[in-house]
Amino acid sequence: MDLNGLFTMLSRIFIRSAVRTGIDYAVRGGKPDQDLTPEERQQAKAARQMAQKAQKVARLGQRFLK
Repeated sequence: MDLNGLFTMLSRIFIRSAVRTGIDYAVRGGKPDQDLTPEERQQAKAARQMAQKAQKVARLGQRFLK
């Protein structure tokens, strides 16, 4: 693998991790997991699932629009 491919792979891994961390932070409203009420935990779980579905749809869109 050449350096360009390695750089591309590492940048994708980093960006994917940053996006997941950002989504998790946003659905929790900036609070740590211990400070969430049961209702807030349920809302956060639903929001995470919705975000995962949106990511899947985005991937499908990218695949078909190439």
